[in-house]
Amino acid sequence: MVSGPIPDVQYARSGDVSIAYQVVGNGPIDVVFARGFTGDVLSTWEQPLLVRHVLGLAEHRRVLMIDKRGTGLSDRVTGVPPLETRMDDLRAVMDEVGSEQAVLFSGQEGTRMATLFAATYPERTSGFVALDPSAKGLPTPDYPWARTETAWRETLRDVREKWGRRDFFQELLRSMAPTMAEDDGFADWFVTHMRRSLSPGAAMAFYRMMRDADVADVLPAVRVPTLILFSPAQRGPAEYFARLIPNTQMVELPRMRGDFTWLDDQTHETTMRTIGEFIARLDRHAELDRILSTVLFTDIVGSTEKQAALGDQGWRDLIERHHAIVRGALTRWRGIENDTAGDGFYVSFDGPARAIRCAKEIAERVGELGVQIRAGVHTGECEVIDGKFGGLTVSIGARVAALAGPSEVVVSSTVKDLVAGSGLVFEDAGEHGLKGVPGHWRLYRVAG
Repeated sequence: MVSGPIPDVQYARSGDVSIAYQVVGNGPIDVVFARGFTGDVLSTWEQPLLVRHVLGLAEHRRVLMIDKRGTGLSDRVTGVPPLETRMDDLRAVMDEVGSEQAVLFSGQEGTRMATLFAATYPERTSGFVALDPSAKGLPTPDYPWARTETAWRETLRDVREKWGRRDFFQELLRSMAPTMAEDDGFADWFVTHMRRSLSPGAAMAFYRMMRDADVADVLPAVRVPTLILFSPAQRGPAEYFARLIPNTQMVELPRMRGDFTWLDDQTHETTMRTIGEFIARLDRHAELDRILSTVLFTDIVGSTEKQAALGDQGWRDLIERHHAIVRGALTRWRGIENDTAGDGFYVSFDGPARAIRCAKEIAERVGELGVQIRAGVHTGECEVIDGKFGGLTVSIGARVAALAGPSEVVVSSTVKDLVAGSGLVFEDAGEHGLKGVPGHWRLYRVAG
């Protein structure tokens, strides 16, 4: 238990969901701490070792501790929240407390959400601390460290049948903190901490999200200074992150066993000292010329024939109504109009699910005008040129759109991986060569 008052629990609105958070400490630097797994902010203060860690992090800094959407004291949600939505929750808490820029600190699965935030909002991210980072929930040839499909089926079955039972949490504790598995007092706290964190249904949604989310394609777009802390058992995934993220420092925690840095004195002290030195070196006013963005391209199918049939005045009237529909959808889905040429739009978004839903709305609404559009969506690193986005990502987005059929929204595999849990359904559209772009690209058609 902590001596003195426990920081008050506060809430920030993120869309229709309330996100619970606490503010700990005070100082010129903000640190946003989002757990790697799950927990709740209140029972944090019932574990002295964890309290020591939080207060150490908050020395001379302001720490924002967050219960992720669907966990702890934050609102429960139906379905699996995608990374894009969870990323918005971090921004909502920062906005609520007036934090313009912060260091992000998360571990394990939580690093995927922080990765997407750091790449999408580099102007609000002064640095990124990743503990035993995870890029994918499922293994691929270049990422063999994730659970297999078979292992996931067994895990999901156990979560569905056993979440909330003490014997299940005892086994979880043995994997997450093996040195504390026989400590009855610690086990009592851990069981309570887990029960408060997730209901059985919420646990199933949380584990599905851990399985499906994939940020491998996003890692090269993280341009903020990054510190990777890793245990000996997680060297492989840590080195994978370090290979793909520029400007990365790696520090091994040789005594760390399991998922927690705060269980033994040496690991705690190394973590605090390393993070402190990392933050002290940060340049919080660095110029940024690249950013992760989702681009959407749309145009009218058969526009030349339509223009010939309508005549100049009829075509102008149609285009005015078309543009009004598109711009209304952009307002609703937070799209930024970058360029308009004739009947085509080039738009950027800070989240791929929003871009897809915007494209689907436009495709449906313009049917009222007797026309059809094609749309393409891609997410990647963009160059910021005179306040507008350019570079290869933009070219890929345009090429993807050109392969869409009437009323179709076609997306790249990067987009599909990032929107896992959004409820969007995709059909395989095959591999394609994109004019002027190296390699072959797997594309997907948005279904429904």
